[in-house]
Amino acid sequence: MSQASVRAAFQGERGAYSEAAAVAFFGESVEVKPCPDFDTVFEAVTSGQVNHGVLPVENSLAGSIHRNYDLLLRFDLSIVGEVQIPIAHQLIALPGVTLSDVKKVYSHPQALAQCEHSISRILPQAKRITTYDTAGSVKMIKEQHITDGAGLASARSADIYGMNILQPDMQDNPENYTRFVVVGREPVEPPGEAKTSIVFSMENIPGALFKSLAVFALRDIDPTKIESRPLQGKRLQYFLYIDFIGSPHQAHCRNALHNLQEMTSYFKLLGVYPRNV
Repeated sequence: MSQASVRAAFQGERGAYSEAAAVAFFGESVEVKPCPDFDTVFEAVTSGQVNHGVLPVENSLAGSIHRNYDLLLRFDLSIVGEVQIPIAHQLIALPGVTLSDVKKVYSHPQALAQCEHSISRILPQAKRITTYDTAGSVKMIKEQHITDGAGLASARSADIYGMNILQPDMQDNPENYTRFVVVGREPVEPPGEAKTSIVFSMENIPGALFKSLAVFALRDIDPTKIESRPLQGKRLQYFLYIDFIGSPHQAHCRNALHNLQEMTSYFKLLGVYPRNV
C-alpha cells in the first residue's frame, strides 16, 4: 500500500523491523515516529499525533506478542491493515571493525536467541549483551563508539547509522517472519478479500469454547488465528482473540458474529481489513 502524507508510529529506534513494516505497507514516503514502547504507539494514534501505528503481533519462531493483544483490547482503535516481513539479522559494526575485533554482540533478547548457533560458530568467545531494541543496539554502538562490539539488526539499520555489515543473515532459521497490524482511529471497509479480528469472553461452562467455534465451522468460515489471554481479575477465565477470513459485510460472517454475541459476556470487533498475508 502506498500513501502520501501518512505519519506512522512504531516501537523502537529508526531501522527497527517495525519501521521496515511501515515502509512496506505505506511506501517510502511515510513519515515515521519512533516510540519507546508499545503503549506510546497506541497513545500517539489515539491522540492524533500520527495517523497510524504499526505493531508486531506474531513471529513465526517466537510466537505472539501478548502485550499488543492486551493493548488492542484496552484502546479504542481499529485494525486497518496487516503486513508480513522477513526478519533477517545482520551483524553490524563501526566502519573499520573486523570480525576478529568483536568481543561482544548486542541486541534484543529474541534476536540473540534467533542467532545463537551462528554467533557460536562465527564468534565462539563473544559475550552476548541484551538491549531494548535491535536497531537501538546499532545506534548505541555508533553513539558510544564501541570498537569491540557488534549489533544484530536489520540491513536498514546499517544504512541509517552509517555502519558496516560484518556478516549477513545471521538468523539460524531462514523461515523467520513477523506479522504486523496497522491500527488507526477510524475503521475501513476493504474492497476485496478481507480478514476480521475479534475478541470475546464467555462464562466458564462446559462446551462454551466448542459452541463459540461452531458458529464459524457451521458456516465454513476459516479462522486463521486463535489466541487466548487471561481475563484480569477473573480466575480461570479468558479473552479469546480470533482472526478469520471474511467480513461482517458478508451475510454468513455477519450471522456468525450475531450468533456468537448471543453466547458471549463480552465482544469487541477489533477490525476488518484487506487480507495481505
